[in-house]
Amino acid sequence: MNKKIRNITIIVISIIIITILLSLFNSENRTYIGYKEFSQELENENIETVIIEDNSIQFTKKNDTNNYYTDNPNVDDFKEKLLLSGVRVDTNSNQEKIAFVFDILFYIFFFGIVVFAITKLYNTSSKNFKVIKHTNVKFTDIAGMEELKKEMMKTVEILKNYEEYNKKGIRPIKGIILEGNPGNGKTLFAKALAGEANINFIATKGADFQSAMMSMGAKKIKMLFKKAKRHKPCIIFIDEFDGIGERRNYAGTGVDKENNRIITAMLNEMDGFDTENGILVITATNSFNSLDPALIRPGRFDLKYNISDPDFNTRVELIDLYTNKKNLAEEIDKNKLADAFENLSCSAIETILNEASMIALLNNSEYITLDYIIIAGKKTNCNINLKKLRK
Repeated sequence: MNKKIRNITIIVISIIIITILLSLFNSENRTYIGYKEFSQELENENIETVIIEDNSIQFTKKNDTNNYYTDNPNVDDFKEKLLLSGVRVDTNSNQEKIAFVFDILFYIFFFGIVVFAITKLYNTSSKNFKVIKHTNVKFTDIAGMEELKKEMMKTVEILKNYEEYNKKGIRPIKGIILEGNPGNGKTLFAKALAGEANINFIATKGADFQSAMMSMGAKKIKMLFKKAKRHKPCIIFIDEFDGIGERRNYAGTGVDKENNRIITAMLNEMDGFDTENGILVITATNSFNSLDPALIRPGRFDLKYNISDPDFNTRVELIDLYTNKKNLAEEIDKNKLADAFENLSCSAIETILNEASMIALLNNSEYITLDYIIIAGKKTNCNINLKKLRK
């Protein structure tokens, strides 16, 4: 629910509550008559209806459309006296009015929760699971992983031409798991694969399926795959997969039960694939061993690849990639710099070079110097091997 709709809803509810309160407690449309005059009208049998309230009496006269009120005498036999005079009597205490208002507020609150839940469910489908037709990312934007690129392109070729390969007895790969430390391009690789294959791409993460309402996570899984089927061929990418795919725990807590429902829904969707599904599921995790064995078995997730920290050649490519619009000082040897970046992730290397560029800009320098890179490494808390850099 966007901010504009939420504000309008609050205004409408406030108007409804104010209107109800005014209708219950408003006495502007009633005319006051003294109790003595009321008593005389009662004796003359001119009173038609009476509503007894805590401190006042509302009444109407025969052959009179106006509403009147007077003071409540608060005597024990007053109601009996009215009834014996043939007057229709009702009671309406302030407590009853207050209880009625609270009932209205309860129903407004209850239906508000229902509307909120429906809106959240709708937003999950339309917003969180956005179908990207063009990722604008290609393999040229990724350094290294050449063998994996070739294998993945063959996988997508089978996915797009499943009928041809089905005749050869080859079914499409259902799922692929990418394991490795954070920051080494698992998400970027999945986007690039969709971009190279020119097919639809849906990016999600484990947290997207977590909800305060029970069973909502399983429903989100079903909605995700339903949307993918409408846009096939399609790649579904689930980052932080260990957030929803951890081993099932049957301890009986609410969290465990909800996690089990999500895994069961995922198993059902993966098993529901036929040879003509046109959907490839790619997941990324930092903790493969924590995943549920039933979920990651062959036939569901057929392949697993380890995306490790970049090797020397890949680090050289990364330096070229991240400095193609920056000027490195002549003192910098890219090979030594690649050596110094050993054991750093792709994102760490990009962060260091970007921060070094910012430092150069602040110092009005056109070139990124060795000192700027060292300072950038310390500021970003990335461990650069200074011995290899200066040898």
